[in-house]
Amino acid sequence: MSRAADRSAQGEALSRAVWSVLAEHGLERLTVRAVAAAAGCTTGLVMHRFPNRQALLLHARRLLHEVTRARVEALEAAAPDARAALRAVLRQSLALDEQTRQESIVWLGFLAAAVTDDDLIAEHRRNNHAWRARVERLVAAAAPDWTPARAATVALSLITMTEGAAAFAAADPAAFPAAEQETMLDTALAAHDLSDPGSTGQASE
Repeated sequence: MSRAADRSAQGEALSRAVWSVLAEHGLERLTVRAVAAAAGCTTGLVMHRFPNRQALLLHARRLLHEVTRARVEALEAAAPDARAALRAVLRQSLALDEQTRQESIVWLGFLAAAVTDDDLIAEHRRNNHAWRARVERLVAAAAPDWTPARAATVALSLITMTEGAAAFAAADPAAFPAAEQETMLDTALAAHDLSDPGSTGQASE
């Protein structure tokens, strides 16, 4: 293996370890030592890439953004129309399976740490603004006759509902099963007259 490939493999292993520690053990146990143990390497190797806990958190948040951005772009590209794209993109932000549940936990852990850290909150806001802009664009495409102000308000309400549902489901999956989360999403879309007629999970009116 070339040196560049070796560095890339090390980077991927450390990324998985950061994610694993934060998702499985929570914010309080996200340390250089814990990441080294999860990655099966020395603390020196971790510190070479992530010199402190803030760097670990920034990496986890950026990784979450990259993972979700790639997923939503693929969903948009595959959707047959604007309403299907809107539903698919909002649906993936729910905590419907183990992967998206872990993503929700990472998001919540980062937000808790970011409240008192200027660098972390700046990263959080930047990514959230990008997410809001994407959903606003999709809502506007799904309802082209709406004013920009209405599209922006509805987009914010849909984001708030889906992210709130994901947060509750991450903490208590049994109380917020996947099917119920999808019904909540479809009910919200129907309330705004944004239902996707092709969705098999659409809530009945």
